[in-house]
Amino acid sequence: MTTLKLKLSLSGKSPAKHRDRKTPVSKENQPPKKQITEGRTPRISKLMALAIQMEEMLRCGEVKDLAELALLGHVTQPRVSQILNLTLLAPEIQEELLHLPRVTTGRPEIHEKMLRPIAAEMDWDVQREMWNVRKGGTKSQDSGPQVGHSRLRHLAALS
Repeated sequence: MTTLKLKLSLSGKSPAKHRDRKTPVSKENQPPKKQITEGRTPRISKLMALAIQMEEMLRCGEVKDLAELALLGHVTQPRVSQILNLTLLAPEIQEELLHLPRVTTGRPEIHEKMLRPIAAEMDWDVQREMWNVRKGGTKSQDSGPQVGHSRLRHLAALS
């Protein structure tokens, strides 16, 4: 007959934890602290990134159509269309949306609904002007189309 002798601790604390507390910890041995950033990423920045990802999924054939994207995203097909319309914005506007500053208090100033008329405009120059007005900037100095005019009005003025 073999007899085993075990020391059983029921306190819930392992002996290793006690030893770690007594061992002095130098600054070199400490893991780096996580950098805490204040605020949150604006929703429109997340939606812009999502729109780019959805467009890539459609282009490479990962999904076959908007209906499949809607099922994956647990949203309606019209909502997928609204999100994908963000990819119709001028590249500079998309870049700005992706790099907006973090929101620390209140609601963000820019939201998807305010971008719909800009995305509906086909001319990127007109989009840029509309965007500058929306964000409080100034119109460009060239003699191009005025803000808010549709592409058809602009073409009619040229003829």
